Amino acid sequence: MDAVSQEAGAPPGGEQLALVRAAGRCGGEPKARPRTWRGAAPAERLPVARVLVDKGLVHLDHLFDYTVPAAMDADAQPGVRVRVRFGAGQRDGRREGGRLINGFIVERRESSDFPGVLAPLAQVLSTEPVLGPGLLRLCRAVADRYAGSLADVVQLAVPPRMARAERAASPPAPAPPPAPEPGTWTRYPRAAGYLASLAAGGAPRAVWTALPGPHWPDELARVLATALAAGRGALAVLPDGRSAARADAALTALTGPGHHVLLTADAGPEARYRRWLAVRRGAVRCVVGTRAAMFAPVADLGLVALWDDGDAAHHDINAPQPHAREVLKLRAAQEGAGLLLGGHAHTAEAAQLVESGWAGPLAAARETVRAVAPLVRTVGDGDEARDPAARTARLPSLAWQALRDGLADGPVLVQVPRRGYAPRLACDRCRTPARCDRCHGPLASGGAAEALGCAWCGTPVPDWHCAECGGVRLRAVVIGARRTAEELGRAFPAVPVRTSGRDHVLDTVPDRPALVVSTPGAEPVPEGPGYTAALLLDGWALLGRQDLRAGEEALRLWLNAAALVRPRAEGGTVVVLGEPVLRPVQALVRWDPAGFALRELADRAALGFPPVSRMAAVSGTPDAVAGLLAATGLPPDAEVLGPVPLPVVPPGRPRRTGDPPPGERWERALVRVPPGGGGALAAALKAARAARLARRDAAVARVVIDPRDIG
Repeated sequence: MDAVSQEAGAPPGGEQLALVRAAGRCGGEPKARPRTWRGAAPAERLPVARVLVDKGLVHLDHLFDYTVPAAMDADAQPGVRVRVRFGAGQRDGRREGGRLINGFIVERRESSDFPGVLAPLAQVLSTEPVLGPGLLRLCRAVADRYAGSLADVVQLAVPPRMARAERAASPPAPAPPPAPEPGTWTRYPRAAGYLASLAAGGAPRAVWTALPGPHWPDELARVLATALAAGRGALAVLPDGRSAARADAALTALTGPGHHVLLTADAGPEARYRRWLAVRRGAVRCVVGTRAAMFAPVADLGLVALWDDGDAAHHDINAPQPHAREVLKLRAAQEGAGLLLGGHAHTAEAAQLVESGWAGPLAAARETVRAVAPLVRTVGDGDEARDPAARTARLPSLAWQALRDGLADGPVLVQVPRRGYAPRLACDRCRTPARCDRCHGPLASGGAAEALGCAWCGTPVPDWHCAECGGVRLRAVVIGARRTAEELGRAFPAVPVRTSGRDHVLDTVPDRPALVVSTPGAEPVPEGPGYTAALLLDGWALLGRQDLRAGEEALRLWLNAAALVRPRAEGGTVVVLGEPVLRPVQALVRWDPAGFALRELADRAALGFPPVSRMAAVSGTPDAVAGLLAATGLPPDAEVLGPVPLPVVPPGRPRRTGDPPPGERWERALVRVPPGGGGALAAALKAARAARLARRDAAVARVVIDPRDIG
């Protein structure tokens, strides 16, 4: 009889064994065949290892028991990486106990609930205990919250192994740095109490409305240094490498090197793993990083901080798609740490934390805000007054005047919501959108001297003509950043024009006259006191999106750009092209992100939308969605919205996250429950999906808890 592994705690049976063997057939061929220790004597003490296998399948979200051979006793400790045989397979015409897959030892035990013969561990890959009890507990909580598998969350939390990094010793832990001075935190009336509580070992929680200007990296660094000075660990998560680098530089300047590490993808796999190991080993007690750093195993955690929680980069696109804000809230609750949720803008989720009393507000007085914020002026669609030079750059006269005055003293920022040159075109005669004959994708122009082509399949269209009226002339419906830069360059031939966008993002710009054309989120930081002016073009493109968060996201992007502009007393001016009566525009004029978020929260409460309710999205083919909902024992207070058809992805269009397969018809249903019912909803959907996967149903719907886009 071949040795097989058995699910820990499950009764033996043919269905369970078939399930394990089926999982074995799903695995890939191993690169090497380590010794399987058949017939080897088991360890004398705690001979059973419970292993989390690296199978991110919901129906296999269990621990499995294996025998620990005596020769592996010293190395096979909880938290280490191992290789095990899983399921049943064939090799060279004979039956074997499954294929080799990776896993983690979770615990050692004296016995197993499985009465049969357990398979032995095949290999201990590393003696480094990378999956400690605290990290395992966090991963389990995240998996339960998002109806995902523990293996998927662990894959997000533990970076891939780099043997050379493991062999290198970590430096000794430095002594805690001295407590920092409050610095510019004195501008916030409640900051003194927050810092004092943190220094005393407390766990204060606050939503921080950061003032505009260049001081937020230093302020964030001082909060982290306060936790370090108290002898506790600290963790800060930022949306991108540029903002993380600013916080890293500020913290290094404040505490010196050796007290923290920077965890971003830019460091490379080996350097990043080496830094991660230094944190796990306790050599470093502070981490600054991007999204993946939310799982960093910081010892004795005293503070978790998140900057700009509304940025989409904080939402992981990999299963089970956790959000950094929710993960850090779980960490703060589990580890008794303080929390700081900061940014120039507020999300409705942040407003709910303040409204419920879970966190306190950390904001400056209104007179301080008015003193440091730029002057914000609005231009609606009805403002057609243009002078001849302004007409060249498609700018209203007010925006033109602000741009011209700003260039006299320093750089001017121009934010354009669309990248490219002319990403949307239409017939000049009848206004019919220009489409590709091959895939029906939108035609786009890459530049004045570049050929017309399809934005989806890339097919060139040298001789386009309108299928409706026969016209041969095109007009730009949407103007991109490249064409805006070209037009401004013609209007100001003596001024340098710099562009910053997805293809090439500038980190900084010098403090001298220049036009800086940027897409939202790619604005470079000025090296001097700030931009003299900022033009926020085409506000309709941000506000007109069919999305629940359209207004919130538009205000966040505007505030982040306007925060780089000099104060009003120094001549800083922001001109936004949007209707003045709209709520996001008014919030920008008043510089009142907290008030906007509270009103947004009230509107969502009236409609029953998140974050007031918890919501899950179930998507797939019509049969898959109907089958999963029918098999799910939903909570009594759950409400199903839909299902509704999802747009079919044309064959030529690039796929986005969550899109159905090209050409396949999918639909989506939303399931919402009142506050407090999210755990029951996630558990019910996970159980139903696991049952359908175990039966190998032809179609199993996807489940996403707290979907970012709900229309």
